[in-house]
Amino acid sequence: MPPRRWIVGIAGLPGSGKSTIAQALAGAVNLAAGAPVAMALGMDGFHLTRAQLRAFPDPDAALLRRGAPWTFDPQGLAQRLALLRSQAAQSLTWPGFEHGVGDPVADAIHVPPSVRLVLLEGLYLLHDAHGWNLRGAMDACWFLDVPREVAMARLAARHQAAWGITPEEALARIARNDGLNAEIVWRSRARADALVADEVRP
Repeated sequence: MPPRRWIVGIAGLPGSGKSTIAQALAGAVNLAAGAPVAMALGMDGFHLTRAQLRAFPDPDAALLRRGAPWTFDPQGLAQRLALLRSQAAQSLTWPGFEHGVGDPVADAIHVPPSVRLVLLEGLYLLHDAHGWNLRGAMDACWFLDVPREVAMARLAARHQAAWGITPEEALARIARNDGLNAEIVWRSRARADALVADEVRP
């Protein structure tokens, strides 16, 4: 019988802690197994490039709303997930994202055949519009059920640290883009297999 690779999605609002939870779970599984059998992956590598966004009918709006569901490549993500499942015995690659450049990097991450469990984190794993239809590509998908005000506060702090901006500028940035995306993500939570509370971190 060919080896099986399981894919569990972790969706949630921006700032909800998806990456942190995915990495922690992968580490815990690997520690318990005594081998690198789990890996956390993200969907940032499936952002459309800035060049692709500049080719939109309204490039300024596309660049301003980068991070919205229509500024990703969900078909490419679905195809790569299918490969993770169908070629579980093979070494595969996964795209990353170079924040210094602001664009995806193809084949940046190596997924070895030892990985039996992929913890996939991302905003739109449960979204069902704009070409998104990943529900069948995952064995399960959870939603981090973090209050919006908590997630947005974390996100504002992240923006301040990353961009060296004031709290007011961070909140304005969220109002222009991240807050709109959060509304879209929140509406998808009913499609999750489980709602996972995060009551530990501030």
